[in-house]
Formats: sequence, C-alpha cells, structure tokens
Amino acid sequence: MPHTVSIEDTGERYACSSEESLLTAMARMGKRGIPVGCRGGGCGVCKVEVLAGDFETRVMSRDHVSDDDRAHGRLLACRVYPASDLSLKVIGKLHKNVCGSAAGR
Repeated sequence: MPHTVSIEDTGERYACSSEESLLTAMARMGKRGIPVGCRGGGCGVCKVEVLAGDFETRVMSRDHVSDDDRAHGRLLACRVYPASDLSLKVIGKLHKNVCGSAAGR
C-alpha cells in the first residue's frame, strides 16, 4: 500500500511505496528538470528534509549528509524509503526545480 508524501514547499502530494525511494516516486510527478544525479547516495543533488513520518534509509555519502544532517532529517531522497506517510521540505539543488515559483513565497 503506497504512502502519501507531502511536499510542504508546494503543497503537492504524491504516492510512494515502501519499496521505492522518495526520489523515484517524485520523478513520476512529471515535473521537468528534477535532478536525479547518481541515484546511489553519492552526489547529493536530491537533498530533502523529512519533517514528519517514519522511514528507512540506505547508505549515503558522508560528504553530503553529515551526522547533524541525519539528526535533523536532512537526507538524500534517493536513499529514503517511507514506512508511513511523510512530510518533507525540499532543500539544496533539488529545491529550484521542484518548487519553482513557490520558492519565492
């Protein structure tokens, strides 16, 4: 059963199963230019901040996700898998392409 992921910056929601990463499901929304990078947790372009919900993660580069980032839910969307509905904020290089004009609000 898919979980609902809410992007707080834009108010958009999308479905994401626990077997797919937040980034993979986000790309299905059809927004142009979502940077997908390496999809393996090494490049850091898909950084998000999980505000609420339960999730599991896979290995991410410490160059892009510090211990402080982890403690505050700032993670790479390509390596986050939901275990419940999630609320997130888009940060880093992903923000411009996902949020577009909403970034100025």
